[in-house]
Amino acid sequence: MAPIPSPSAEPDDATGAYVGLRADDAERRARQHGWSTVRSLPPGAIITLEYLRGRINFEVEHDTVVRCWRG
Repeated sequence: MAPIPSPSAEPDDATGAYVGLRADDAERRARQHGWSTVRSLPPGAIITLEYLRGRINFEVEHDTVVRCWRG
């Protein structure tokens, strides 16, 4: 019987460091820090609430990250 895989750890990264960055710079930084999925959303976007390990979310307004959260 194969072992049950354990979920990979999320990057040890402060999400607050992304606020104020340009969206493309934030995405580049997130990928360099090991985030497997980067999602950019406009303010007020309607999204699902499932938590996806390894995903970082950016709320982007006028090409600037105004909010950032995991999952």
